[in-house]
Amino acid sequence: MSDKNKLTLSVQYADATLQDTITRPAIRKWAKAALFAPAELTIRFVDAAEGQALNREYRGKDYATNVLTFAYNEGEDIAEDEPTRADIILCTDVLQREAAEQKKTVEEHTAHLIVHGVLHAQGYDHEDDEEADEMEGIETEIVVALGYADPYAAEK
Repeated sequence: MSDKNKLTLSVQYADATLQDTITRPAIRKWAKAALFAPAELTIRFVDAAEGQALNREYRGKDYATNVLTFAYNEGEDIAEDEPTRADIILCTDVLQREAAEQKKTVEEHTAHLIVHGVLHAQGYDHEDDEEADEMEGIETEIVVALGYADPYAAEK
């Protein structure tokens, strides 16, 4: 295994809706594809109530969102061999609704959101147009390499 994508992964299904269809091996594959450095990640699937509570408490936004990333050593002076540490929270209710609205499979949308969350864990952001263009380009490259369609094709 390449050191660049060495991954320690914990998967939690607080909302078990997708537990049988979005499997740990698939999640590991998607997360590793987005890694540029070693990482210790927890990926947790939650319902709308938990997603809304977390978004309200940590971002001041009172609604459930599709993915939240809590990067614990972002912006710190970390040793070169220190892994990225983060929790990535996916709200199954929002994820499933968005997949249907975007005419994507739940698997395809989940893969994209995990790639998106892993990039956030490594410091990528989309606060301005330049950052958004860079992050979307990287996401598209990874998601397409995983065998899925360009997640932003409808927006282009």
